[in-house]
Amino acid sequence: MKALVFHGPGRTAWEDVPDPALKDASDAVVRVDAVTLCGTDLHIVTGDVPEVAPGTVLGHEAVGEVVETGSEVRGVRPGDRVLVSCISPCGRCPSCRGARYGQCRGGGGWVLGHLVDGTQAEFVRVPFADMSLHLLPGALDSEDAVLLADIYPTAYEVGVLNGRVSPGDTVVVVGAGPVGLAAVTAAGLYSPARVIAVDLDDTRLAAARALGADAVARADEQPERLVDDLTAGAGADVAIEAVGIPATFELCTRTVRPGGHVANVGVHGKPAALHLEDLWIKDITITTGLVDTSSTPRLLAMMSAGRLPAGDLITHRFPLAAMEEAYEVFSRAAETGALKVVLGQDRHDAVLPA
Repeated sequence: MKALVFHGPGRTAWEDVPDPALKDASDAVVRVDAVTLCGTDLHIVTGDVPEVAPGTVLGHEAVGEVVETGSEVRGVRPGDRVLVSCISPCGRCPSCRGARYGQCRGGGGWVLGHLVDGTQAEFVRVPFADMSLHLLPGALDSEDAVLLADIYPTAYEVGVLNGRVSPGDTVVVVGAGPVGLAAVTAAGLYSPARVIAVDLDDTRLAAARALGADAVARADEQPERLVDDLTAGAGADVAIEAVGIPATFELCTRTVRPGGHVANVGVHGKPAALHLEDLWIKDITITTGLVDTSSTPRLLAMMSAGRLPAGDLITHRFPLAAMEEAYEVFSRAAETGALKVVLGQDRHDAVLPA
């Protein structure tokens, strides 16, 4: 089959690799019908995630059709259309029993495109299939559903729930990329007084407006002043960091009010300063986290009911074979206007060869 293979920092290739096969009785093999790119993939390509070994197939988000299952799999069967979650929990370890799936200690967690071959391929082996795959209703479009593999659960759990967004809050979302935009939408589910989006890109700020942000600010035009003006100097109740660089994390700590929450969502490749000389007295809570995807069934129900926008986040569509072009467009988002990039392959009757 064809797949996007990581060959070390700055080097990837869409090339022939062996077809995946079942390794464990809890595995499934899925034919990929729709797949998307993530900011984390860009971090991997630039070398920010050194755990990813050269030779790994990238990608951790997909929608597809089950073509083969192991003997222990009970929840799905060949022919089922499924969402492939970015997290593959074993379901048995202490972390999983507490719904901390991202911290799985039983061989799962974030493994696809990280520790094992991922979804940016024609087929993918999915570990712990009963916990990792979600059946999709026929009416839900694959391009929409693939957004539930990562960005919506991440924005909801690591941003909104960790940040404890509540009715009447002022919420600042720093970074209006796909996850930041999903956080704008997810925060709106909790009836905040206002959501303020901050970014350097005017196109992304316009998208944030369209998805429900009440105010927007360019990151290079002192967004702290806008937050102060809108809160009578109190600051934001919740600041969600959705970029992953020191400057945006530090901006969040400057805009949050005493007693507020900073929810870090971004993937950081460099240290950020924690200005305790200013923060020690402010009673703020800082949270970090990897998504658990425990909210995926709830978000799936909401999207099926039309309560979560999806298509508005998708700006570019490619055939699966155009993976390298899609990466080029996605990596130059400031020039191309890319938000979420989705790739798909034509459906066909052939199944994975034995």
